[in-house]
Amino acid sequence: MKRILIIGIGAGNPDYITMQAVKALNRTDVFFLMDKGQSKDKLIDLRREICETYITEPGYRFAEADCPERVRGDIDYTTAVQDLNRDKQQTFERMINEEMADGEVGAFLAWGDPALYDSTIRILQAILASGRCTFEFDVIPGITSVQALAAQHKVPLNRIGKSVEITTGRRLAAGQASDADTLVVMLDAEDSYRSVADQDLDIYWGAYLGTPDEILISGKVSEVAEEIQRVRKAARLENGWIMDTYLLRKP
Repeated sequence: MKRILIIGIGAGNPDYITMQAVKALNRTDVFFLMDKGQSKDKLIDLRREICETYITEPGYRFAEADCPERVRGDIDYTTAVQDLNRDKQQTFERMINEEMADGEVGAFLAWGDPALYDSTIRILQAILASGRCTFEFDVIPGITSVQALAAQHKVPLNRIGKSVEITTGRRLAAGQASDADTLVVMLDAEDSYRSVADQDLDIYWGAYLGTPDEILISGKVSEVAEEIQRVRKAARLENGWIMDTYLLRKP
């Protein structure tokens, strides 16, 4: 029987790797890497660095494939994501069938934590449901960008007796109503924090958390929104991509 590990590798700092993840890395025969293009070579390089740092015995190998891209523009978002995951499912299924022998262990290295805004679990479940591929899989949790953001800004994620909600930039821009004391926003490609600049809110923003490129900005949304937008745009142009998240709460 083939076994697949989905290993959470944290938000960008190799030191975020847990001992459970280290043990999982050392059990793995083949690591599946999804190439997202030259602009995101750093993401592949980090995965290789983690393997070189923590795997004590040689013999593991990498299997690489081009990562399908989500269709953008005038298309329903949910439909676009479903189509993307279908394309990923085909790629994952082919790699598992062709790059692994029976009895081997394969691994996907998931940025952050596999259970938070990552589709690998859903994709593997869909492959098993199709009946075209047989394997068992385990999930190894990792440190999320949400945890790294709070730690780097030196603020607690929640306040005493208060709630925390994790949402997306798309929902925030659409006027999402929430009673949560703290709102953590991820996957914001449109600088949606500007939509709440007229409210009395503090923002704790971070990009490339845990990496040498890390950027942190905090303050009143009304006072730092333009700075965040300017810095974010410049960073994206320089690196070709950006991963950022932020926390909003009333003072």
